[in-house]
Amino acid sequence: MGYFTLLYFASASSYTKKDFEVFEAPLPLPKLFAVLEKKYPGITDKVLSRCAVTINLGYIDVDIGGKDDMDRRIPGDVTVIEEGDEVALIPPVSSG
Repeated sequence: MGYFTLLYFASASSYTKKDFEVFEAPLPLPKLFAVLEKKYPGITDKVLSRCAVTINLGYIDVDIGGKDDMDRRIPGDVTVIEEGDEVALIPPVSSG
């Protein structure tokens, strides 16, 4: 079994108190959100629901719902994070 790296930016980094973390691969993207919610309760509503997600610098279309959505069956056409991938959670950036 391999691993992938998850990078946290801005509020994601503040919420987890980490800049990055390593997880086992392969892992379907929706399962990652469930893992993060279990590890960091409340992260879905406070951070993930507003984040953009990249895998290997490419943006991924993601519908991050509430906690009930995390438990639904994962369809066969979801993105799977593979060994060696670099995933980033990028919260919205505001400027003034």
